[in-house]
Amino acid sequence: MMKDEELLAKRLSELSHQSFQRGIITYTDFLNLNEQSILHALPKDSLYTGYVLFGGYDSAERQMAAFLPEDALSLRGRYAGIPCGPDQKDDGGSAGRYRCYFMDRMAVLRIAPLHEKYADALTHRDYLGAIMNLGLERGKMGDILIDGSAALVFIDANLTDILKKELLRIRHTSVSVSEEDWDDFQYAQNVQEIRGTVSSIRLDALLSLAFSTSRSKLTGLIEAGKVFVNGRLMTSNGYHIKERDIISVRGMGKFQYVEQLSVTKKNRVCVLIHKYI
Repeated sequence: MMKDEELLAKRLSELSHQSFQRGIITYTDFLNLNEQSILHALPKDSLYTGYVLFGGYDSAERQMAAFLPEDALSLRGRYAGIPCGPDQKDDGGSAGRYRCYFMDRMAVLRIAPLHEKYADALTHRDYLGAIMNLGLERGKMGDILIDGSAALVFIDANLTDILKKELLRIRHTSVSVSEEDWDDFQYAQNVQEIRGTVSSIRLDALLSLAFSTSRSKLTGLIEAGKVFVNGRLMTSNGYHIKERDIISVRGMGKFQYVEQLSVTKKNRVCVLIHKYI
């Protein structure tokens, strides 16, 4: 483990200990896939509490972690009135059931052109660069989603006012920044539905189906540390994928394994996956 990774692991353990010792929820900044993998890989004796991850919507890549004291996990004590948790059904999907823990810590902002007719065709890089030019760290920002002529940005709630006041222009486009209401916010990424057959529900087989690439090339990506399942770094191409797992490949994209549909006479497995586009 490199020095930066060791420091992060230590910080994550400290946040968990603070949550346990003080009986409060503690939070990380937004974690990228590699940082999430470090969290998932922490030894049990380094964690004093449970934790949940949330990035604002299902399939979010950059996510905050919340370390939860026991009464928050079981919805007892001061957290008894929280209307969501591990067993709660929620229209926001699997991530939505944890939204309640993050509503005061994370904000979703809509950045839109003041005059759409004269607006530049802004890219993810344009939005990211403009925000970081305000002096904000990448860890304070989650995913940036292009939504027509606007963008949705997930951000540390403490920075909302800064963006509203100071982000006035991106490239040659004058913009406005408004905050979305968590109670009404819903977002689902567009997906391409892919049906096909694989020899088994292994990581390499599903990668080959999703990206129409040979298994040998994909094995190289796994060995290079570019493949993640639910934020966990994968080192084995034979890892068995479960329904609803989200697989991310740096530089290529991500997809969700939805379900097994049937088995052919030749004993191949028919599957359905959703590739995010």
